[in-house]
Amino acid sequence: SPASLYAATKKSCELMSETYARLYGLPQTGLRFFTVYGPWGRPDMAYWSFSQNILNDEPITLFGDGVLSRDFTYIDDVAPAIARIVDQPPAIADGRPHEIYNLGNSTPTSVLELVEAIENALGKKAQRVMVPPQPGDVTVTFADISKAAAAFGYDPKTKIGEGIPRFTEWFKAEGHKYAR
Repeated sequence: SPASLYAATKKSCELMSETYARLYGLPQTGLRFFTVYGPWGRPDMAYWSFSQNILNDEPITLFGDGVLSRDFTYIDDVAPAIARIVDQPPAIADGRPHEIYNLGNSTPTSVLELVEAIENALGKKAQRVMVPPQPGDVTVTFADISKAAAAFGYDPKTKIGEGIPRFTEWFKAEGHKYAR
């Protein structure tokens, strides 16, 4: 039972992919990404807009008082896993031409911890606006990476306190050019 429209769209796409794989014998692998962040990331993600707003002395909005936790996954941990997974499509012979792997950090981090990491990396405090959670917000999400670890040796290493400074260094040098 998906908690949000976002979750429902993810589940429905996975079901369509699995059905297509079974009907037409085309092996498919689905990847569930858990809040991937880093240089060249998506400008609509919280870490990006928080960094931009903090640097521009603009407030940031924290839903659920910032206690919501997510599985922030650094891009350098995900990219090599994708390369390994692409080289090994699921076997049709085993009757399962469709596999799904979670690619996350397997460590929930609160949004407050994310903001603190950004503040520390930028050397500047955020102006925080606390608001109630949005409809469909889940308190904690994180990846069970055991299947990807067993199949491909997936083993993310980068913690938020290491990845965010890498991102903010890039953002100050390059990323701000792409900010909205």
